[in-house]
Amino acid sequence: LPSPTPCSFAQPVTPDLLVSPSSQDGDLGSECPEDRGNWTGRLDFLLSCIGYCVGLGNVWRFPYRAYTNGGGAFLIPYFIMLAICGIPIFFMELSLGQFSSLGPLAVWKISPLFKGVGMGTILIVSLVAIYYNMIIAYVLFYLFASLTSDLPWQHCGNWWNTDLCLDHHVIKTGNTTFPVNITNTVSPSEEYWSRYVLHIQGSSGIGDPGRIRWNLCLCLLLSWTIVYLCILKGVKSSGKVVYFTATFPYLILVMLLIRGVTLEGAWKGIRFYLTPQFDHLLSSKVWIEAALQIFYSLGVGFGGLLTFASYNTFHQNIYRDTFIVTLGNAITSILAGFAIFSVLGYMSQELGVPVNQVAKAGPGLAFVVYPQAMTMLPLSPFWSFLFFFMLLTLGLDSQFAFMETIVTAVTDEFPYYLRPKKASFSAVICIALFLMGLILTTEGGMYWLVLLDDYSAGFGLMVVVITTCLVVTRVYGMKRFCRDIHMMLGFKPGPYFRACWMVLSPATMMALLVYNIVKYQPSEYGSYRFPTWAEVLGILMGVLSCLMIPMGMVVAVLREEGTLWERVQQASRPTMDWGPSLEENRTGMYVASLAGSQSPKPLMVHMRKYGGITSYENTAIEVDREMEEEDEEESMM
Repeated sequence: LPSPTPCSFAQPVTPDLLVSPSSQDGDLGSECPEDRGNWTGRLDFLLSCIGYCVGLGNVWRFPYRAYTNGGGAFLIPYFIMLAICGIPIFFMELSLGQFSSLGPLAVWKISPLFKGVGMGTILIVSLVAIYYNMIIAYVLFYLFASLTSDLPWQHCGNWWNTDLCLDHHVIKTGNTTFPVNITNTVSPSEEYWSRYVLHIQGSSGIGDPGRIRWNLCLCLLLSWTIVYLCILKGVKSSGKVVYFTATFPYLILVMLLIRGVTLEGAWKGIRFYLTPQFDHLLSSKVWIEAALQIFYSLGVGFGGLLTFASYNTFHQNIYRDTFIVTLGNAITSILAGFAIFSVLGYMSQELGVPVNQVAKAGPGLAFVVYPQAMTMLPLSPFWSFLFFFMLLTLGLDSQFAFMETIVTAVTDEFPYYLRPKKASFSAVICIALFLMGLILTTEGGMYWLVLLDDYSAGFGLMVVVITTCLVVTRVYGMKRFCRDIHMMLGFKPGPYFRACWMVLSPATMMALLVYNIVKYQPSEYGSYRFPTWAEVLGILMGVLSCLMIPMGMVVAVLREEGTLWERVQQASRPTMDWGPSLEENRTGMYVASLAGSQSPKPLMVHMRKYGGITSYENTAIEVDREMEEEDEEESMM
């Protein structure tokens, strides 16, 4: 067979004959949309998805969630929610992106009435990208601080320490036979984090941000520079960077795991992490927590999956990729729990306190507890550097996805103006988000970060995902969506996927949304309670992304003609050019609906030109026949 040639509409590539859609990804050198770009390697897409899904939450949220919600028993609701909510929505997003080769805004050609969902997604992703890069800046700060022979958070006695500071080395050498009461003391690592890195004592609250911390500001600038350089050429550059950023964390995680389980007292921590408490399963909170972990860990609704899939070739086997990424993500979370809790077990033994007194989640684990544990190990700077380098690589590829989502969404809306200037446009977005994030580098920046973390991707994100699910299955139609997947992959989704898309996934997410609203708790950071105006601002962030949906509806209806009901009906139907981006992939109802389309029957052209039918074209014949039969049935009724 001839080798693949560069893409062009004028010179189509000869397809592989008799290819099985489930056994091969299709020819990655062919079928790429003009100007838009495609993944250049066979593993680019898969590794990008793994890098996107496996992020900081796997290390600092999952282990703590599991330990507080029934230990080993938590894995039961976790995997059930993965099957009901995670895998089906993940596959739906990938299918939408790959079928249309469009970003999260332009993909709403499927039903222009709901384009506001895409606008809501972009707003959420932009807010998350601002504070997520600040977390990467903190990681860079600690990474540089680890390049020393003596970690700066190892001892008390520095200018930032207070009288409450208690050094664990003093406890060890103090020959105390009874456990020391550490409840009214503060560890050196905690004071280093709050009083030196954040310098939070310079701010009285969220309304008093204080001065900019220039060392944090430079770290934020560096993190944005790294992100920009990696997404400079779109998926062509980020697709190569993920070969390192998606695989290297696993190497470090295994090293930390081996070091952790060989420490004295490690099994004490692991026992805490995995001892099953089955009585927890009777609590609705545990099931909600499992669903939330799945929801945020897989990154559904942020548009990243849809964006990555849009750069695939039309017949890439995303069905297989869905299971590889979702199950790989779950296994990574469980593995990270062993690495974290083995070290916490050792730490609790060293301090002579129970594991639950040292276990924390979120930034408290990454920047206080784990760094303190590192100081107890021989070669502590080496292990500290490894841990923060792992966090850096985990965070970066998730940030690549957020940026690629924003850039792709806007460039797909204005392809003639922005695609040729994609590098410049990416720079403008990075600079704008860096400037918006400057408030996070102030002395009170942590309060703003907590506010963004709590509200930017809360109930707004759930509304976006529920709406997407309902539009695809109810407005666009389940039968039509399954037919599109059949045309793309060569087989229809089974009853499991159809049942989840129609009922189980939306119902689960509705329950999540209701639970989040009913159990709403005001934000807090340590003992600091946020003022009412800050709460209102946070709620507005979430509401604004939801308001995009009705705003988009109004715009879509105004663009149509006729009575109000006729306008709504017209706006809810797919546009004329909805469907596969390349003419040779447009069969059945999608034939000759592209602007400037010359071929009335691309399938017949293939048969005449190549003297044979590929298995995908065979599928197209089946789809056409099915549609004809359905039309006949409808006309008879």
